[in-house]
Amino acid sequence: MVTRVKTASEIEAMRESGRMLATVLAFVTPHVQPGLSTKKLAQLAGEELQKLGGAPAFLGYQGFPDVICISVNDEVVHGIPRADKIINDGDIVSLDFGVTYRGMITDSAISVIAGRPKQKRHIELVKNTAAALQIGIHSLHDQVRTGDIGAAIEVYLKKHRYGIVRDLVGHGVGHELHEDPNIPNYGRPNTGPWLSAGMTIAIEPMVTLGGNRVYTADDGWTILTADGAWAAHFEHTVLITEDGAEILTTVSD
Repeated sequence: MVTRVKTASEIEAMRESGRMLATVLAFVTPHVQPGLSTKKLAQLAGEELQKLGGAPAFLGYQGFPDVICISVNDEVVHGIPRADKIINDGDIVSLDFGVTYRGMITDSAISVIAGRPKQKRHIELVKNTAAALQIGIHSLHDQVRTGDIGAAIEVYLKKHRYGIVRDLVGHGVGHELHEDPNIPNYGRPNTGPWLSAGMTIAIEPMVTLGGNRVYTADDGWTILTADGAWAAHFEHTVLITEDGAEILTTVSD
């Protein structure tokens, strides 16, 4: 379905969904430590969300087998949590999570470095991918076009000579986990579909230290860089407003 302007009650449900999501990610992040399995992190996320009263949006979505996607190093997105996938010192770990509350869905992701970073460029990759997300959010306003968002993100990331994954994109979100239109992290200004105030979208730069090509692992889910380069991923669900945006996947003050 094409994302549509949300009602006041739908927006309020998404605010609560997003608050739960951000709370869970904030809870899990300190546990991203060497020696822990990605399955244990998923268990922690699921238990915390259950306490808050939300439902996991990813579990069972098109057959996905867990509540959260956890991707490590050259895994860009959609990593399946596993008991035998042990986090090592210096790994870049991406946590991608979705929450359903009162029928409305939010989607968000962060990348963190476990323990001591191996290289300065890993720290910079995480920092600059997070910054690219903020640049995309700052481009929003009523009647923005998807090409405007992608162009703003692309200009910033190209300045740092990163690879921008082209096969994976942001999207509308709310009534469904993935709604049209697609929102690439590259583009040309004044192109693409128009977005109106009241719509909710997920902006999510997926960035590598190498090229932009990716492939799907034998598990049918995990997306990895073709050249083995490490990657980072950040995402927020946002509400477009008349002159900007409200980040929904955050913990309110």
